Amino acid sequence: MVESTIAAISTALGEGGIAIIRISGPDAVTISTKILTRKNFDIPGKLYLTNLTDNDKNILDRVLAVNFKAPNSYTGEDIVEIHTHGGILIARLCLDLLLKNGAESAQPGEFTRRSFINGRIDLSQAEGVLGIIKSQSIEAIKAGARTLTGELSRKIHEIHDEILNLQSNLEIDLDFPEHENFIEDSNIENEIDIIISKLKNLISQCSAGFLLNNGIKITIAGSPNVGKSSLLNAILGTERAIVTDIPGTTRDIINENILINGLPVRISDTAGLRETENVIEAMGVELAKNSINESDICLYVLDGSIPTSLSFGHLPLKMGDSAAPESGEGSTIIVLNKSDLEQKIDINSLPHDIPKISVSAKNLTGISELKNLIYDMAVKNSKLSSGLNVSAQQLDDLTESLNLIIEAKNSISDDVRADMLNSARINLLKILGIDAGDELLDNMFSRFCVGK
Repeated sequence: MVESTIAAISTALGEGGIAIIRISGPDAVTISTKILTRKNFDIPGKLYLTNLTDNDKNILDRVLAVNFKAPNSYTGEDIVEIHTHGGILIARLCLDLLLKNGAESAQPGEFTRRSFINGRIDLSQAEGVLGIIKSQSIEAIKAGARTLTGELSRKIHEIHDEILNLQSNLEIDLDFPEHENFIEDSNIENEIDIIISKLKNLISQCSAGFLLNNGIKITIAGSPNVGKSSLLNAILGTERAIVTDIPGTTRDIINENILINGLPVRISDTAGLRETENVIEAMGVELAKNSINESDICLYVLDGSIPTSLSFGHLPLKMGDSAAPESGEGSTIIVLNKSDLEQKIDINSLPHDIPKISVSAKNLTGISELKNLIYDMAVKNSKLSSGLNVSAQQLDDLTESLNLIIEAKNSISDDVRADMLNSARINLLKILGIDAGDELLDNMFSRFCVGK
């Protein structure tokens, strides 16, 4: 148990109905009652009407206060919440008074960190809390809620216990070679296959949850004057970028955020890709290339009303320096724009192994279909409706566990198999925060706001 008592404003600063100031620790009640006219909280969880006073006993506000007794509180410690009227100044005054009377200022995520330390939640559930806070869509909120309520923890514990059981049986055979094998090789492979299947399903759910929270980056690219800015405006449904007939109008990158079927997307309109001696435009082209290389999907725009010789030399996207995109990467969509005009490019003549679509950014035809194509390419086989919230590190740990289990299956040595299973099991425990070091916890909870 942590000995200090911390305090912070737990609601966003601004004018509103109420502001909540939270105090957690062994002296939460003692400190809070120094600035309240009510001196006891007989019934935990009950809101009491009282007055907030300064150190000279001047009444500052009429407030509500509630006490949550340890261990049945968010942090597992005594917690007091003071609900002031929702003004910036009164909330800060209340916090300042708590700090002057013995509380310490809470660090980012410290309330949730104490909840983890005191065994109220594990590290995966803490990630679920953060996921709900940062959600940009309803599906992301649901993914965070599933994680917070323990769905990820339960599945990891189940897989962990199956690995432990198999590892134990293998080690019995290794420790007592004079006896008949405790577990047959065929049974080992069957059990490993079951574990692999469960891990793959869990990784799919976690990948979907990660996608819901972090979204994808899309870059609109192509030669000058093919309608890239018009396409951006069409996708956004608003006039965000300046559109002219003058080639090279876009010099800097225009970034916007949008939800596509509930998936967060950051979309960038870039300068036209061409050789130029104009220094400013050349800088824009370089920025465009960098944006392409950093993106998950590139919308490569062509003007369907003008015959063109295709050149994909500037495209990234895990394509190297080849003149055309490699097949199978799934990271480029060819967008044949200006379908409202007479078409001089046959869409069927475009590279068959790259997704392609015909649209009119001017008339908005094909835009809904383009959004659906983007969504399908991004989520692939992931089911966003069953996503679980994880960090990039947790997803890496899950993937590493899967790789170790696959190595165990392919090994012919029970000794190596047992070692691989043990390493995979330890990786799973890291996701739950078991034996987590301070560096990992610092990194995790620093992403939270103060007051959570």
